[in-house]
Order: sequence, then C-alpha cells, then structure tokens
Amino acid sequence: MNSNSPLLRGIAASAGVAEGAARIFLPGDNAADFKEDEILVTTLTDPTMVGAMIKAAAIVADLGGITSHPAILSREMGIPCVVNTRAATATITTGQRLRVDGDKGEVYVLD
Repeated sequence: MNSNSPLLRGIAASAGVAEGAARIFLPGDNAADFKEDEILVTTLTDPTMVGAMIKAAAIVADLGGITSHPAILSREMGIPCVVNTRAATATITTGQRLRVDGDKGEVYVLD
C-alpha cells in the first residue's frame, strides 16, 4: 500500500494527525496490554475501553459518527480520530504502521 493513498476513508471525528503502530482492540480486551502511543483500531468503543484510549495516539473505528463515544473522547483528549471506516478491523492488522489524519478522515499504511 502506498503511503500517499489512503487505505481507508471515514468521518473526520477529531482533528490532528498521528502516526504509530496499529493495535486491534475490541471491547473486553485488557487495557493493561495496550501500549502507550499505539493507534487503537476497533469496531466501536465503549466505556470499558477508556484505559486503552487514554494511552492511544489516535483512534480508528469501523462505526460511529461525530457524536459517537470514540469521537467525543478523542476530542476531549486532543487526539485524532476517524470513525465510520466500515472496515478498519478487517483491513488493518496489529503492528502495521499507520498515519491517522483526523482532519481529512483518512487512514494510511506507512509500511
């Protein structure tokens, strides 16, 4: 995948750009296993995931809109967020280097 072309497009839910390693993280996963500055990739967040979200460099979600849980918390935490990608958890794998553009609503693979 060319890092000049977005892998996924969604809704720009929280502004900013962040780069880091992807971590597929689903409700019920252990937040203690989530590493600082990883990019949290999920279907949709819920309150049990806040422990991982506060460590994240950015959030990418399959579902959601500008008033969804990941969008609101990302804005409060000042990290980029792209929601409604429809396929992030099916397309991205843990460990891939990503650039999340929360201004444009785009996710790029860097490696």
